[in-house]
Amino acid sequence: MKTLHYTTVIDAPRQHVWHVMLGAETYKTWTSAFADGSYFEGSWDEGQTIRFLIPDGRGMVSMIARNRPYEFVSIRHLGIIKDGIDDTESEAARNWTPAYENYTFSDAGTATELKIDVDTEQEFETYMEDTWPKALAKLKALCEAAA
Repeated sequence: MKTLHYTTVIDAPRQHVWHVMLGAETYKTWTSAFADGSYFEGSWDEGQTIRFLIPDGRGMVSMIARNRPYEFVSIRHLGIIKDGIDDTESEAARNWTPAYENYTFSDAGTATELKIDVDTEQEFETYMEDTWPKALAKLKALCEAAA
């Protein structure tokens, strides 16, 4: 497992970036860089289960490990979802879990510095290195258009 790191500065206040990044409708827009129709079910509240899905029923089942509003969110990925069914016990699920995805929001003057740390398997590293910057560009555009 390798941890990848991404940073962007968004010309909008932290609270605004937080709401755009984690809001149900705007989440669909910026995560379309990963897969068209991406969405989540569940809550961003600490300790709660959240499911990250695409329309064909595949995705990840996760738990919010930490949530400090407007500062930090840590997502602990617990397993995979196939055909809408959570799988935390198969070899495929155990091979990459637990994995973490962390979002850190900090002030950069009147802007927000957003840092992403994401654990990934080597086979997905190239995909992540290509896709995360595209997703962050979409998020930045969304945040700055509405700021």
